[in-house]
Amino acid sequence: MNKVFISLAFLMGLVVLSSNYLVQFPIKYYGLEEILTYGAFSYPIAFLITDLANRSFGKIVARKIVYIGFTIGILFTLIFSTNFADLISVRIAIGSGTAFIIAQLLDVQIFDQLRQMKWFIAPLISSLVGSTVDTFLFFSISFYGTGIPWVTLSLGDLAVKIFVALLMLIPFRLLLGTLKSA
Repeated sequence: MNKVFISLAFLMGLVVLSSNYLVQFPIKYYGLEEILTYGAFSYPIAFLITDLANRSFGKIVARKIVYIGFTIGILFTLIFSTNFADLISVRIAIGSGTAFIIAQLLDVQIFDQLRQMKWFIAPLISSLVGSTVDTFLFFSISFYGTGIPWVTLSLGDLAVKIFVALLMLIPFRLLLGTLKSA
């Protein structure tokens, strides 16, 4: 489990870093620049990682992965993608950390409460609730009062996160039995 644990925690950190970087770039096609950023596509993978860890090893290990992933992600974000001269960049780092830790720990708790239901209920409900909390916390902390259309961006990002959460059920089901034996 140590190799799997370290791999999941490191992947979590990479997801946080890439999402924090990608959220700075609105999608400039089809008039989506006011409602969607590239970060919406990468962030739901964090919920997949948390849910796989929770299902395979339990909520205590899942929480540890969240904490380690949080630490790695924040350190990477501060080193590689935070421009300390730019207030919005700093707010993104703060918003990301706050939203991530609250949403992921909420995901772990909800998943654990629903784990006895059909295989797809716990990851779907916990990811939907976690994504909603994460999205509104992140966008309000990062962009409130900046002139950036954070409400429409958050709604667009949330719609994509919900879609991706549904898609993540496929790898969740496929990977479900592989982690325990790894």
